[in-house]
Amino acid sequence: MFTGIIEEKGKIREVKLSGVSGTIKIAASKVLEGTKLGDSIAVNGVCLTVTQMDDAGFSADVMAETLRRSSLGSLSKGDYVNLERAMAADGRFGGHIVSGHIDGMGTISKVKNEGNATWIYISTSKNILDLIVEKGSIAIDGISLTVAKVSDVDFAVSVIPHTASETTLLDKKIDDCVNLENDIIGKYVQKFFSCGGNENSAQEKRDRKILEFLNL
Repeated sequence: MFTGIIEEKGKIREVKLSGVSGTIKIAASKVLEGTKLGDSIAVNGVCLTVTQMDDAGFSADVMAETLRRSSLGSLSKGDYVNLERAMAADGRFGGHIVSGHIDGMGTISKVKNEGNATWIYISTSKNILDLIVEKGSIAIDGISLTVAKVSDVDFAVSVIPHTASETTLLDKKIDDCVNLENDIIGKYVQKFFSCGGNENSAQEKRDRKILEFLNL
């Protein structure tokens, strides 16, 4: 589990893709502290398992599902990525619950400045927008952010200078893709109501059969 509070920006050392899978090597320093083989690191919001390490960084395998769901397949040597180690049990929970399992991608449609903040508008699919609420949370390339606006076609976040300097978000340009992870609580609530409707329907059928059996 992650919090969406980025610890450092890493630099892509190498990307090797063969067919629908591959390996990614990332230069990093802070996220290596206390990390061992098999640990998880979120790379632009994607939970990856550390398979190799050296003093300059780490490597991770990337599977087909990861490439389908995220923008990792478009990374090139020299690109910067947001990095976060899995949350320690005794750590501060500064962001929100982030699993590192990407729901899909969005496209930056507009960027505008307002005082010391920068508004970023992101267009995405309906199934992702349906789980976004104003003042709720969303992870964009692994960054925990508060939704400032949401419409039928896009949503917007307001980025403060600290977030801008510590992450890669403002390095993005119009039409660039970003990884999106909806708030896990919203997904469970949607699932609950979806299942609840089916359960109620089944319960009603059982109740009718019981009444018929009792001739009531």
